Amino acid sequence: MNNIQKLSKEYIVGLGEILFDCLPEGKKLGGAPANFAYHASQFGLNGIAVSAIGPDELGNEILSQLGEKNLQTRLEMVDYPTGTVQVTLSGEGIPQYDICEGVAYDNIPWTPEIEAIAKETRAVCFGTLAQRNEASRATIQKFVEAMPEYGLKIYDINLRQHFYNQTLIEDNLNRCNILKINDEELEILGEMFGYPELLPENKCWILLAKYNLDILILTCGTEGSYAFTKGNVSFQPTPKVTVADTVGAGDSFTSTFCSAILNGKSVADAHKLAVEVSAYVCTQNGAMPVLPKELVERAR
Repeated sequence: MNNIQKLSKEYIVGLGEILFDCLPEGKKLGGAPANFAYHASQFGLNGIAVSAIGPDELGNEILSQLGEKNLQTRLEMVDYPTGTVQVTLSGEGIPQYDICEGVAYDNIPWTPEIEAIAKETRAVCFGTLAQRNEASRATIQKFVEAMPEYGLKIYDINLRQHFYNQTLIEDNLNRCNILKINDEELEILGEMFGYPELLPENKCWILLAKYNLDILILTCGTEGSYAFTKGNVSFQPTPKVTVADTVGAGDSFTSTFCSAILNGKSVADAHKLAVEVSAYVCTQNGAMPVLPKELVERAR
């Protein structure tokens, strides 16, 4: 059911939702954690997607497609349908989502196999969506707790529709050491936490300090992006490209940044490369394009 070929390096895990994005031009394999793991594997790291699928044709398609992409997986089979998202695109290529509930990734079980992966994980990326249901929320929390002390715990907040609340967000902020957030999500947190009038930069400094984060990444679409560390901030403008769609671009950013940091690059260099990879993904259809060799080599 799964494709695991243990490499010499520790795991780089995308943990949470795995699904099909049903786009205007057809369905595309997606889900932020799977996208993250896929791009990490392109950079030569030991990427693995951990989630759940249903006993259905879509679940089999996910296994087949990820196998073709040589991505390692630990996808538990559960008695729920495989996840889907209906995606429509605006005139600027910005995705709008209709996310189906009661699906397999809402019910990821905590198994001995997943626990074993957690204990050998060098970095994990997890979000909010897959924690909308108690079963997967418990598994994600146990996974993060079981990781080695030195592991990178990346909370790519990814707020979707109504599938979040303040308690859940604060719990995740207390579990992570890197936060990735966009400008719209930062506004939501500002309102939620009681400082809506502050400038975005000041909101970021507050979050960095309050939750003792090592890094906070803020993306602002065409207005650029920022990487905050204690006492420093890196800014990168957003390259102008011909956009096919933006599905998965943010996930490629997160994965590139993480991969470059793990390979010893500075925050500034990792940030610059992440922006360039994300811009390239925007020029392609779907969330998992093959990256040009030149970009891959620069992360190593």
